Amino acid sequence: MRVVIADVQVPFIAGGGEALAQGLVRACREAGHETEIVSLPFRFTPDSEVARTMLAWEAENLDDLNGYSPDVVVCLRFPAYYLSHHRKVVWLLHQHRALYDLWDASAEKAAEREALRERVVEKDTFYLSRAERVYTIAGNVSRRLEKFNGLSSTPLYHPPPMNGKLYSAAAEAYIFAPSRLEAHKRQELLIRAAQHLRAPVAILISGGGGQRPQYERLVEELGVGDRVRLVGRLSENELAAYYACSLGVFFGPFDEDYGYVTLEAMLARKPVITCKDSGGPLEFVIHDETGFVVDPTPEAIAAAIESLYASRRRAVDLGAAGYSRYQAMGVLSWQGVVSELIRTLETGIGG
Repeated sequence: MRVVIADVQVPFIAGGGEALAQGLVRACREAGHETEIVSLPFRFTPDSEVARTMLAWEAENLDDLNGYSPDVVVCLRFPAYYLSHHRKVVWLLHQHRALYDLWDASAEKAAEREALRERVVEKDTFYLSRAERVYTIAGNVSRRLEKFNGLSSTPLYHPPPMNGKLYSAAAEAYIFAPSRLEAHKRQELLIRAAQHLRAPVAILISGGGGQRPQYERLVEELGVGDRVRLVGRLSENELAAYYACSLGVFFGPFDEDYGYVTLEAMLARKPVITCKDSGGPLEFVIHDETGFVVDPTPEAIAAAIESLYASRRRAVDLGAAGYSRYQAMGVLSWQGVVSELIRTLETGIGG
């Protein structure tokens, strides 16, 4: 059958969303479906560009693409799900978070943006409610959808990009933190935690992103260059090795949608240190059972690191429990994800 994956693209910025889209396309093709991505560029600013992109997707009717009609369209991100098609399924990564859970009513020009915010909530509710079925990538995204739009949805957990490539090895004295270097990923907390560490534990932070210059300056200002290293982007083999030999993994973003890092750490049988307001990781990390859930402060993060170093046996046990937790959480294979999404079409299940 013909499947279209509808998504947006932010040129030169690649993250979990892009990995998910490519994984879904690959899995659909492996299942024998003729599959294509249909995308339009997305601009975060100015607000007029957000509104223009909304109109562009509303004008798209994918029931006829040069004589070829897709059997099903799977929409991923705002506002791709505004398009028209007779069998439209949504697998929601997230909405336009700046106008939802990250909305700041005290920010400059917030009053001027209120009209756009109201319009987006109204349009989202309208188009999502008319999809054949709405899935999300995690319970955290489903909770937001219920809170802001009053819509129910089904979390559909999928494997992280490094699934099948991870392994575990004897732990060395370092904490690993792989992720894009962006403010909301909060690597700054980990860098500042280095000031409070007494144990001889290093901190290795991988990834690229807009915050790298700021983090480099912070490392220098705090005088923790002997303990904290920004190791840049890693190959898949390097990434697997860094996971495998770590004492534990830090992933403490603010209200993450899902969080591949959490899942990859668990597949590598490593304990995860996350924060009480980190969102998606809290669906997997159980405090003092599969890792540590701590206050989002440098002091609390340092204490968790100290605890892992003080008891290596305990760190191994937490990592093993994390692996078992992953297996019990119902994370589907990519084949399972495709079967679930396409099942909606084949059985005619309504939304």
